[in-house]
Amino acid sequence: MSELMRWAERLKKVPESRRGFLSKIGKGAILAGMGAFGAGCESFDRGVLGRELIPIVLEDARLAGLPKPDMTVHTEFPFNGEFAPSLLNDDVTPSERHFVRNNSGIPERAVNQDFAGWKLTIDGEVKKPLSLSMRELNQFPQTTMQAVLECAGNGRSLFEPKVGGTPWRRGAVACSEWSGPRLRDLLQAAGVKSSAVYLGCYGEDIPNDGSEPFSRGIPIEKALDEHTLIATMMNGEPLPAAHGFPARLIVPGWIGSAMQKWLTRIWARDIVHDSSKMTGYSYRVPAYPTAPGETPPVEDMVIATAWKVKSLITRPQEYVELKPGASLSARGHAWAGENEIAKVAVSTDFGQQWQEARLTPPANRYAWYHWEADLSFPIRGYYEIWARAYDDKGAAQPFKQPWNPKGYLGNVIHRVPVLVDS
Repeated sequence: MSELMRWAERLKKVPESRRGFLSKIGKGAILAGMGAFGAGCESFDRGVLGRELIPIVLEDARLAGLPKPDMTVHTEFPFNGEFAPSLLNDDVTPSERHFVRNNSGIPERAVNQDFAGWKLTIDGEVKKPLSLSMRELNQFPQTTMQAVLECAGNGRSLFEPKVGGTPWRRGAVACSEWSGPRLRDLLQAAGVKSSAVYLGCYGEDIPNDGSEPFSRGIPIEKALDEHTLIATMMNGEPLPAAHGFPARLIVPGWIGSAMQKWLTRIWARDIVHDSSKMTGYSYRVPAYPTAPGETPPVEDMVIATAWKVKSLITRPQEYVELKPGASLSARGHAWAGENEIAKVAVSTDFGQQWQEARLTPPANRYAWYHWEADLSFPIRGYYEIWARAYDDKGAAQPFKQPWNPKGYLGNVIHRVPVLVDS
């Protein structure tokens, strides 16, 4: 089957719940085949596939380099994909192994890598509103740092009972190197007022269905932190299209949705930002422990901010087969939002005994730690490698995932199955 036909077959399977333009097509038409396109199946076959074309709505993702090789794709519009933990072993995540989380289409500017006409506006509760070109943005002092970036829903598929949303496994996380000016330098240049308590941030990705553009924000205190950046570079190169070209926020330690991509506006506000993605149940968690399946009233939901303590096993990969008496060096990463990692413990006997892993400190604050542990498997049988991280405040990863209705901030211990056989 050609690549073109594979795109067509995938498009037939688009679910009715898919957000954006394709949601207007309708499940019934999709199930009927490519007749989902107004002129009907035969016209589509002749006019598009017959000319070796791809529907524009899918072509933008392809031109943006998606899907990336070896990526697990959850949705194609908007595009969302992750990598298996065994593919995230690098100390610094290369761009080609960084997960992609989108809420709508990738802007044309990003696909074309076009700076022309782009401006970053800073307005609202400021004394001197700014409208900065990329040249002007680059005149501010530049900072380079590694930072963990993780989708709030990473690990959602591990919640029981199941919750809605993209069924991320464990790979919607990465730690790349980001460069750009500090956000606080821009806010100070604009003369941010004492009345400013929150920022509202906007990007250039406009939903095709006419809904409110995706917009979230951060408290002014986090905005003024020296580690919060306006990133224009990723791993030493201009931001790739899928990662926010020409500029995005990096709000280290916090959930990925706070790190607005394709950034065009920063609105300093005298109230907590109240976009649709900041209110209701969007990116919010219960203010208290919740029984599995229970949905608290909306007034008891609070904004999700910093990540919890967490670890990942990147070596070995799942379902590795070994011979009795074999040994191996397990490896992975650990991170803890605003806190530091105190230790990572590893077990091969289902948590009965633990050994402390060797821990390598992060390259800088908010980068992930690296851990290693030498493990042996003396006799035949089924094993699991368990990794459990502890932070400097005494918190540890849970053995069973605490529940919340949107499947956010999942941090249950990572378990990798191993088979030892002759």
